[in-house]
Amino acid sequence: MGLPSDNIIAEYDQRKIIGRNLVDFIDSLPVDIKQDARYLSKFVVGAGYGLFDYSLNAIWNEVVLVLRKKAVAYGIDIFFDAAVGGSKNRDFYQGEDDLPSLKDVVLLDTCRKLELIPDTTYKKLRHMLDMRNDVGISHPTDYAINAFELLGWLETCVQVLNDQPTEAALQVQAFVHNLKTKSDLIDSATKSTIEARINELPTHLCGNLLRTVFGIFVSTETDPAVRKNISLIGPAIWAACKSEPKYKLGIVLEGYKSNLHQDKYSLGAQFFEIVGGNSFRSETERSVILNEALEELYEKHNAWDNFHHETPVARKIASFVPDQASIPINVADELFKTVLMCRIGNGVNYNGGVSPGGKASYDHVLSLAGDKFAHLVVKAMRGHQLQNRLYNATCRTQARHALVEVRKNIINARLAECFDYLIDKIEADRTALNSKDFEELSAAYFA
Repeated sequence: MGLPSDNIIAEYDQRKIIGRNLVDFIDSLPVDIKQDARYLSKFVVGAGYGLFDYSLNAIWNEVVLVLRKKAVAYGIDIFFDAAVGGSKNRDFYQGEDDLPSLKDVVLLDTCRKLELIPDTTYKKLRHMLDMRNDVGISHPTDYAINAFELLGWLETCVQVLNDQPTEAALQVQAFVHNLKTKSDLIDSATKSTIEARINELPTHLCGNLLRTVFGIFVSTETDPAVRKNISLIGPAIWAACKSEPKYKLGIVLEGYKSNLHQDKYSLGAQFFEIVGGNSFRSETERSVILNEALEELYEKHNAWDNFHHETPVARKIASFVPDQASIPINVADELFKTVLMCRIGNGVNYNGGVSPGGKASYDHVLSLAGDKFAHLVVKAMRGHQLQNRLYNATCRTQARHALVEVRKNIINARLAECFDYLIDKIEADRTALNSKDFEELSAAYFA
């Protein structure tokens, strides 16, 4: 026909190698696996005729189908949570029919992440995928595949067909299945057993489990009993995870709000509250929530029965700032001013004028100031609102207690000296903050 014939069909000696070894490879497979392996049949046909590049593509397609079956058997929701859980496109991946939408490399990487295949098999398959892209029939190439290379890829495929998930992966699979189908509440003994097993899991599987459990919790179709059980074991899963999957969930939660998924957002916010994860929500969202909470705290502080009503708001604020690094810069000024006002109190004799339920939260926030935010504490105390309160002896006593909390984490020697001065003087002298001695001592820090 006038078409090229060189480098199309493998040489006879190469086909002969295939002929001597192929039957043994195929015979090593169980009957139930062989009967549905159609791409393996195409591999045999291609290899027999000497179309090695075609056979490479065929064997890779068989691998892909096997990996998809592993994903379905493991749990399609868990698999998609691991593959695209942090993506805004997660809603597009719901069932088995959506698996072909995943790129082969994502499918492969997720199988490794979930321990559906061993690391060694993963490395072989990754190489095989690269070769399929470089020298398979799907891309132009002049490379001539030899028989031993082809047999090596066939051996890798056979290994994938026979591989089973790790014990840890199977534990996660069983746990998620049982959690979704359990209609009665987990008792304390079962809860302790589950928590012990969670702590034994590798951290990457804990991250996958956290994403899946979060997805179940925020689903509007989840049974309330299942959601209650998640609330019981959720903190243990959260504690066993690294920071990365926690921050990713914070981004997912913010996405619910941005995309007007109000039900999911409300449930997601509840989940973060349960596991003590508010500091892992996105910085933008934390800033907005903290600002709103600080306004609410100020209102409660100045309203009737403030001791009682301040407590839940104070605890909410503290949950968003467990450490100094979690304090949004644009909120820091208002944070320390409002908290300091509540900690100094309103000057009444009862409980020293400070909410007994809120005091621990106020002390926690003030202790986070350190060198970075110490100037904001002094700035707030020099403001007219707090200056007016310092006329009251009870408020001055509470101001000294507040300064002691700030002083705890001051490292800079000069700053420490400044706070030591105020702690020593403030209770007896309300003007200590504006005294000449303090101004000379703190000129370089508190303008």
